[in-house]
Amino acid sequence: MTASHSDSLVVLFGATAGAYGAKLGSDERELILLVWQVVDLQNKKVGTLHKSLVKADNLDLSDQCREVSGLTPEGLGKAEPLDRVLQQFSQLVSSDLKVLGRSSYTLCSDGQLLIRQVLHPETSKKNCVLSDCFYSFYDLRKEFHTCYPSSAAVKDQTIKTMAEYLGLGTDEAEEDFGVWQVKTMVAIIFSMLSEGCNHVFTEPETVKHKYETGPCSKSETVDSETVIRARGLPWQSSDQDIARFFKGLNIAKGGVALCLNSQGRRNGEALVRFVNSEQRDLALERHKHHMGSRYIEVYKATGEEFLKIAGGTSNEVAQFLSKENQVIIRMRGLPFTATQEDVLGFLGPECPVTGGKEGLLFVKYPDGRPTGDAFVLFSCEEYAQNALKKHKEILGKRYIELFRSTAAEVQQVLNRYMSTPLIPTLPTPIIPVIPPPYTIATGSVRDCVRLRGLPYTAGIDDILEFMGDATGDIKPHGVHMVLNQQGRPSGDAFIQMKSADKAFMVAQKCHKKMMKDRYVEVFQCSGEEMNFVLMGGTLNRSGLSPPPCLSPPAYAAFQTAAVIPAEAAALYQPQALLPSTRTPQASAAAPPTVTYYPAQAAQLYMNYTAYYPSPPVSPTTVGYIAAPPGAVAAAATATHTPILPQPGALVRMQGLPYNTGMKEILSFFQGYQYAPDDYNGLIQLSDQARSVLQAPKEWVCL
Repeated sequence: MTASHSDSLVVLFGATAGAYGAKLGSDERELILLVWQVVDLQNKKVGTLHKSLVKADNLDLSDQCREVSGLTPEGLGKAEPLDRVLQQFSQLVSSDLKVLGRSSYTLCSDGQLLIRQVLHPETSKKNCVLSDCFYSFYDLRKEFHTCYPSSAAVKDQTIKTMAEYLGLGTDEAEEDFGVWQVKTMVAIIFSMLSEGCNHVFTEPETVKHKYETGPCSKSETVDSETVIRARGLPWQSSDQDIARFFKGLNIAKGGVALCLNSQGRRNGEALVRFVNSEQRDLALERHKHHMGSRYIEVYKATGEEFLKIAGGTSNEVAQFLSKENQVIIRMRGLPFTATQEDVLGFLGPECPVTGGKEGLLFVKYPDGRPTGDAFVLFSCEEYAQNALKKHKEILGKRYIELFRSTAAEVQQVLNRYMSTPLIPTLPTPIIPVIPPPYTIATGSVRDCVRLRGLPYTAGIDDILEFMGDATGDIKPHGVHMVLNQQGRPSGDAFIQMKSADKAFMVAQKCHKKMMKDRYVEVFQCSGEEMNFVLMGGTLNRSGLSPPPCLSPPAYAAFQTAAVIPAEAAALYQPQALLPSTRTPQASAAAPPTVTYYPAQAAQLYMNYTAYYPSPPVSPTTVGYIAAPPGAVAAAATATHTPILPQPGALVRMQGLPYNTGMKEILSFFQGYQYAPDDYNGLIQLSDQARSVLQAPKEWVCL
């Protein structure tokens, strides 16, 4: 029996097969020794001192353990396993209490580590049941500092320093390991109970029995000293699994936030918030401890990071999560027409949902369209397990995925979908200076250089720094990063110089010069050769190899260049970036930015291209090298022939159903003004589609 104001203490000391002292439990080694003694606080009497060895699964002792404890693998091999030792502990403590005439007790240990970092994690892994007495204990170091405020700080206290402060003349060498520690702790307690101090043990440390779920609001204040980031988690792990990994430490209510990737799936990371900084510091000591066969990395994190993941503002979510201590299951892949009745029927009577329809939360886009996701509340683990057995069963014509979820994941998913714009746009440029349309040279003049072997992290600014003084000889909009089909840097770039002589000088000066930790090869080449590579061909010492999509007679396609509006070029970019909405007045004052591609390639071969040129970047671009005022003024006042006869933009639609037709697309954009006639020359359309687009704007029929 235990009580908040116990009349007895059980002084407890333990050791593991690994680290000792301040690092106890940090190496995940097993318990090998328990020593304890009952202390009657009223009559200042003690019971029998007990020492019990514990047989570990791994009997390989560290050098420090052998030296300090004097224990051997042979002696431990004859000991009892942990579960049996814990049973003996309970029986012997009860027997000693009867002898002393006492009924309740509370544990008292030297610091937090034995209880929080050793006993709770190890019993959790071995599925041993700890009695209630191990969820409440006194930290002798804290009690000592409260009784003697002038003593050393709590984190610097040890049994030896406390004994020396009191002038207790005990010799550690005279007693067995563990026995001296317990006897000295008992002597310290009696000194604290003496008439001069009259210390009262009233506020024990507590260990939470279970993790409590709950919502988190973005308006909350989260102390950065209480948050950690766990990395390397199994993707199927739940908040309860993470709480079990940190067993013995007190996690704040709703303090586990599983992180999701850009596709809304778990990325193996979680942010965990503890009740105070002391618990967080103990959690950091579990860096590279194991969850199953995987080791988990534990790092410091901030309160802002936690709120970004776990915080929410939706009243609907707050109401859904207001039912505490519920098991949350996420359903994914629901038919868009699925109703609450359909979901309840799918789950069946063997897994009743808490509150019926109130226990269901469908995830929707801002315009109310369903995403196919839903969250379900269950009142107990049994119902949740029954629901998980329906993983990949069929509802309608689709199989449904079911996973354990968390309150933080509900917030993340809702925040992600509710913040998704229907038609995303880029912000307006800070300084909208529109440069005149420079075309990529396509002749045989060798006024270009090719950079090969760039670090994949290199950007335009790195290239300009690499070029040094030669940066001033680069043509405006003459830097071209080469990306692969996944939109990632390929390690190549092309630079257009003002003359062939400048290109030759750069190739001589910068060839095999270091950029970061790699040397970069620099070759002189022509605009025609540059275009071949940008379109998927190869350029090496053996000469030119044309792009695989072109036959030799098609080389002439590179002799002329087509100018395609940046809006249309977005259709061909690896990541379609849509321009910000423009007003007619702004459009008339500033013609659209242009991007350049070879004429034939833009129409026929862009989908096959092995490389994509990035939007041309000039060394005069704002943020790199300031252009002369005269050049900026000339660019701003230059007159151009408009590419598009009226203002507008092309948009790219992703995620369309496979059976979507032109009629559905036009219905989706009902109410928006569009100008199909202006794009007929840029987009390959069938005769039927063209006739639809050219139909009167008010009536569109197929």
